[in-house]
Amino acid sequence: MTLRGVSLVLLAAVFVGAGVLHFVKPRLFEAIVPPSLPSPRALVLLSGAAEILGGVGLLIAPLRPWAGWGLAVLLVAVFPANLHMARESERFRRLAPRWVLLARLPLQAVLIAWVLWAADSLSLL
Repeated sequence: MTLRGVSLVLLAAVFVGAGVLHFVKPRLFEAIVPPSLPSPRALVLLSGAAEILGGVGLLIAPLRPWAGWGLAVLLVAVFPANLHMARESERFRRLAPRWVLLARLPLQAVLIAWVLWAADSLSLL
């Protein structure tokens, strides 16, 4: 299997797994929704569904580039939650140490690039 193939399987597993967790443990994800955003439960369920659909889409060749773009948009959309966690790191110390929450911020761009590369999403441009 190629590096791209391994990446697709790994990314699909991570996104589907994370998406399922949104439904199994919604309160955990609701806690990280910035207080300025409305309807935390709805946002958690919507993002969980998007993660599942995007992860599955990575495994279906005709959908793959579109799934990559969808996941990239999702990763941008959830960035405020990552920023909220980093700013309020003391509140989230049980989930991760401050340095991890801060490191996640630039790593989000790396994850976006990885998804777009693995899904060959740039071929749609």
